[in-house]
Amino acid sequence: MGKAIELTDANFDQIINSDKPVLVDFWAEWCGPCKMIGPVVEELAGDYDGKAVIGKLNVDENPAVTARFGVRSIPTLLVFKGGQIVDKQVGAVPKSVLAQKLAAQVA
Repeated sequence: MGKAIELTDANFDQIINSDKPVLVDFWAEWCGPCKMIGPVVEELAGDYDGKAVIGKLNVDENPAVTARFGVRSIPTLLVFKGGQIVDKQVGAVPKSVLAQKLAAQVA
């Protein structure tokens, strides 16, 4: 069963340069909507196990990556392919919206 990977300033570049699409959930402990979308992100990690990489990055603990991508509102979810941002979602959304964004990159 897939599980979301904990991303940090240290491992971020290595992870997003995967040969698979990568979904990154930028979140924080104090963020209500982040807590709502957290379980959805974990479900996607299971659904896309082996097809995509699902990661979570705590913005309070990893300010360098957060600043680099200009993340000001959380949750922000970025989809990377070959290390480049190919899609973006700001705010909590239903699982189907995120699944669609991933499915578009997996094909």
